[in-house]
Amino acid sequence: MIKLFKVKEKQREQAENASGGPPVKKQSAGELRLHKDISELNLPTSCIIRFPNGKDDLMNFEVSIQPDDGYYMGGTFLFTFQVSPIYPHEAPKVKCKTKVYHPNIDLEGNVCLNILREDWKPVLNINTVIYGLYHLFTEPNYEDPLNHEAAAVLRENPKLFESNVRRAMAGGSMVCKIYLRKFHFLSKRLLLFVLVEQDDKPEQDQA
Repeated sequence: MIKLFKVKEKQREQAENASGGPPVKKQSAGELRLHKDISELNLPTSCIIRFPNGKDDLMNFEVSIQPDDGYYMGGTFLFTFQVSPIYPHEAPKVKCKTKVYHPNIDLEGNVCLNILREDWKPVLNINTVIYGLYHLFTEPNYEDPLNHEAAAVLRENPKLFESNVRRAMAGGSMVCKIYLRKFHFLSKRLLLFVLVEQDDKPEQDQA
């Protein structure tokens, strides 16, 4: 459990207000609810939360996830969270900052997770969202994709999908996407023709 507000800190703020010191900024309902969520976090060791702007800006934070099971085991994936002042009546905005080959995360970092969209309810919290993100890596869902090519490979050839994930995690995510486009839509014969045509182009240009 993360303790953000110590007793001494509260006493100092109360003393400043009483003595005419700098006024303490009034917190929005969203901030108050977020403080509660953060103080009650109960995350696995594979999920780490950080506040890069310090405790004065809790509405913007980062979460890193290191899956310990599944296709993405051994990887580290960074997410940014932006929490609205009207939270929890609006879901936090979440982006994946790590380029990843994943059916539910596109190359721009958009995340397809139902509780961040139509299934969000005010009774949900940050802990629920982080567990949902973790679940995407242990059980990626090809039925509700953002990256349709990755979803098709996962559905039709899980072994190839695992190979593509490993290649992408080794630093070849963009190349992996190119491979998928060629092999998924072109036959081997047509692919060979395309490669030969590309090799011939420099000679034609020189002529």
